[in-house]
Amino acid sequence: MAGTAQPMTERSGNLFALVDEARAKARPVARPRQLRWVIGAMPVFVLVSALALAVLLPNGITPPARLALFAFGGAAILWTLTPLNAAYVALGAVLLLSLGGAIEQEDLFEALESDVIWLMIGAFMLGAAVQASGLATRLTRVVGGSEGSSVGALIWRVTAALIPLAFLIPSTSGRAATVLPLFRALADAANDARITRAFGLLFPAIILVSTIASLVGAGSHLIANDLLDEVANVEIGFGEWMLYGLPFGFVASLATGFVIGRIFLDPETRGRRIKVLATDSRPLSGREWKTIAVVVVMIGLWGTEGLHRLEIATVSIAGAFLLTMPGAGVISWKDGLKSVSWNLIFFVGAALVLGEALIETGAAQWLIAQIFAASGISGGGSDLLIVSALALIGLTSHLYLTSHAARAAALVPPLLYLAGAMDINVVAVMFIATVGMDYCLTFPVSSKALLMFQELDRETWSPSDLLRLSAVMMPVHAALMVAFYFLYWRHVGLAL
Repeated sequence: MAGTAQPMTERSGNLFALVDEARAKARPVARPRQLRWVIGAMPVFVLVSALALAVLLPNGITPPARLALFAFGGAAILWTLTPLNAAYVALGAVLLLSLGGAIEQEDLFEALESDVIWLMIGAFMLGAAVQASGLATRLTRVVGGSEGSSVGALIWRVTAALIPLAFLIPSTSGRAATVLPLFRALADAANDARITRAFGLLFPAIILVSTIASLVGAGSHLIANDLLDEVANVEIGFGEWMLYGLPFGFVASLATGFVIGRIFLDPETRGRRIKVLATDSRPLSGREWKTIAVVVVMIGLWGTEGLHRLEIATVSIAGAFLLTMPGAGVISWKDGLKSVSWNLIFFVGAALVLGEALIETGAAQWLIAQIFAASGISGGGSDLLIVSALALIGLTSHLYLTSHAARAAALVPPLLYLAGAMDINVVAVMFIATVGMDYCLTFPVSSKALLMFQELDRETWSPSDLLRLSAVMMPVHAALMVAFYFLYWRHVGLAL
């Protein structure tokens, strides 16, 4: 017995040791991680607390207006400093407004009834049809050329091919996804890191600066136009927007292509010839002809809205209906629904409610003097001063609001009330500010299109490359805005 006691003691000791080891492994070890989370959340907590004080202290603001300011300011902080989904944050802000009594509960649901929402749904389906029909692949072959082209020539061909997409796909990230195969083909054919970097910057940059060409180029345009109707009971039609925006988008795109070619490529590299894909000699397929026919009719109806009673959203949904028609369409109804960015749809709906809450509670009016006094715009002045101030506000807005739609919802309402108080053209103020807000070439996080081209399975460009580009393009963009106002916009209906 004595001979067996020692082994049992050893086994018991080993068993207790194993239990202790298991307990040690099971003991929570998340304290450092929790500490990092707390440290990371401190700037957000500090800013939200400061926002609460800033909203509570001033006199002459109604409680609903204070809540609207806090909800939107808090959303802007979360959009900028946290990885939380923008639509989720916007929905939370709207719920806060609804539960706090700043808006009616019905406003939360009526946002999805907006024609902006339906227009975007139809346009997303249109973009899916363009891709599924094979037109996107054919575009890749056409841009590359049958015998190949020099890198410099390809810069201009890519630029010319990307601008029209602003009329077909209502999302910068959607357009970026559509042309990724073209970029990959160019990068593979070139097999040169310098050329890959240049085209990796060119694609998203042109997508972004050409956005202003079309009313449906970005959801932010639709939000701004809806807010313009809310405040001033006037809207910019599809044809009017194209009249104002297409020339600027075209010139800004050419300037961007020129700058990228000169900054990132030397003359020898620009002259190098590369062959992308052989030209597709096959005739257009039935699916491609159907898509082209629907696109042409839709754009025609959009551009002639004043001649008939069909609204832009109705035309968009009708086109989606035809393209998804069983047995006769280009894509199935289910595939059409899958192509819709429902996250963006909910974000736009919530952003509309936030913008309208700023207007209806009087918060936007209070913001006028607070936001714009420092810029000098609130005191009026010459057209040059006002346009320069609008350019400054718009071009820098992407530095603190990383979403197109968020920028429109935040800045358009106070700008419109400011224009009304100064008795200047609200349409001109909204459009010129939107031109600036479409610019977002400084940080990768400022646009999903930039992130899509940076986060590929190959090395494209670095944030320092983007900063280098923006250091040149932001002043160029500002100069173009001022020049366009005096040489073109004020002569076609946008005089202040």
